[in-house]
Amino acid sequence: MAEDQNTIAIMLFSELLAADQAVRSRLTRVLPKGMEISHFSVLNSLIWHADERTPAELAQTLNVTRGAMTNTLSKLEWAGYVHIRPDWDDARRKKVGISPAGRHAHVAAVTAITPMINDVVASIGADKVRETLPIIREIRLKLGLD
Repeated sequence: MAEDQNTIAIMLFSELLAADQAVRSRLTRVLPKGMEISHFSVLNSLIWHADERTPAELAQTLNVTRGAMTNTLSKLEWAGYVHIRPDWDDARRKKVGISPAGRHAHVAAVTAITPMINDVVASIGADKVRETLPIIREIRLKLGLD
């Protein structure tokens, strides 16, 4: 019985890792020139939260180190996609907001990836995908990636 559970767990995580690799590969090919997945993820997070975030909040949301987030934010700031300012309430912290150019870049990225995503959903079937989402979400939450 335990061996069966181990086999299922290994198969599940093998499929998740393979799917992650395939998604990253496909996204990398269709994102606008110069945009990396990490850039899109930060812009997407800023769009969804609709307010400024600290680099630490972004790092936690995207499950990356603060150093990795600092690197990504530097690139996004250089591209003009984000504004980084001091936190007026706590000078030790910074606040990150998306710029108009960042909003435009996000729209361009979503426009570029939408056909690929829609093709995958259409080939699997929207109902099957809808049924799978709660399971994937539960796995993400159990792993602490909320």
